[in-house]
Amino acid sequence: MENSYEEGRLLFVKKPVNWTSFDVVRKLRNVLKVKKIGHAGTLDPLATGLLIIGTGKFTKKLHELQGLNKTYTGVIEIGRTTPSFDLETDFDSEDISWKNIERLDFEKARIKFIGEIEQLPPAHSAIKIGGERAYKKARKNKEVNILPRKIVINEFKIELDNLPEVRFKVTCSKGTYVRSLANDFGKELGVGAYLKKLVRTRIGTYKLEDAFCLKEIIQQHNEGSR
Repeated sequence: MENSYEEGRLLFVKKPVNWTSFDVVRKLRNVLKVKKIGHAGTLDPLATGLLIIGTGKFTKKLHELQGLNKTYTGVIEIGRTTPSFDLETDFDSEDISWKNIERLDFEKARIKFIGEIEQLPPAHSAIKIGGERAYKKARKNKEVNILPRKIVINEFKIELDNLPEVRFKVTCSKGTYVRSLANDFGKELGVGAYLKKLVRTRIGTYKLEDAFCLKEIIQQHNEGSR
């Protein structure tokens, strides 16, 4: 089994919460004893869901896989904000006037994010600025100058049955920050918002339900190595 990983395989992993994407890569590198290994698209530590790992010759496919559209589900909470646009940082504002927002206003806001739009990535992101990760600058309260980028949102569905939580499903292009989408959606509503929960359910045609948790992958490897 070890030789098959070294030669090249694609692994479909259910990333656990509080793990970085690199944590998963590092764990599998150590367990599978492979030199070449990488992933096709970062998930934030608090996010869960599908992470595609490539080993050996399949690392060459990762760039192609990164370019595929991705689908996410999750929860946006309106009326509160955080500097990181998710729960990695503490709340810095609260607005209870969300109770006055009409359902039609939610729909008007939602529609504005469909199609090709310009999006500003979060200051608390892994984008490099002058050789340093943006989130490291942000944590030191340094000025973070990130330029907006063009992205495409093909689908953005919302459910309003449990306000202030808004359940959503979004299908989007490479480079989309769902945290920024949550923040921008809150701005459009005039009350602020942050990303409370995020699950990546699909990358191209690859589905989360076909993935395995790390424990299962490691167990399969150990059994095949006996």
